[in-house]
Amino acid sequence: MCGHKIKINEASYQKIKEICASFDNNPGELINVLHKTQEHFGYLPEEVQQVVAEFLGIPPGKVYGVVSFYSFFTMNPKGKYAISVCLGTACYVKGAEKILDALKSELKISEGGVTPDGKFSLDVLRCVGACGLAPVMTINGKTYGRLVPERIKGILAEYAD
Repeated sequence: MCGHKIKINEASYQKIKEICASFDNNPGELINVLHKTQEHFGYLPEEVQQVVAEFLGIPPGKVYGVVSFYSFFTMNPKGKYAISVCLGTACYVKGAEKILDALKSELKISEGGVTPDGKFSLDVLRCVGACGLAPVMTINGKTYGRLVPERIKGILAEYAD
């Protein structure tokens, strides 16, 4: 498993215990437990996954398998503004890679990274479902379409606070 190393304190341990108990510690509710847990912590580092596995009575590898399979789960912390660039076929063909490069250059981070101030994180997705607007990126769920690299600086400026 990879991701950021954190220490689970007693309050966090109790919170995970409470979340698991709210689903009757049922291993069949793993995805729901992980959603609730990620909602609370913002991401699912290895240490959190291990505690979830403990309370649900399943191997940590099974939890990791689910976390790594579904794109809506993350093992890394996100920035205040989570940017996702679509690299699905339509977006890729219409220049999504140039959008990604412009973001990397502007933010000075790579895919999976977070700016040092914690303001922005950058990830890629396989499809946003807005193929007619290709190339597309989202910032905290807000979709920006028909992008060209020259628009990136202006869009990021909207998030200056």
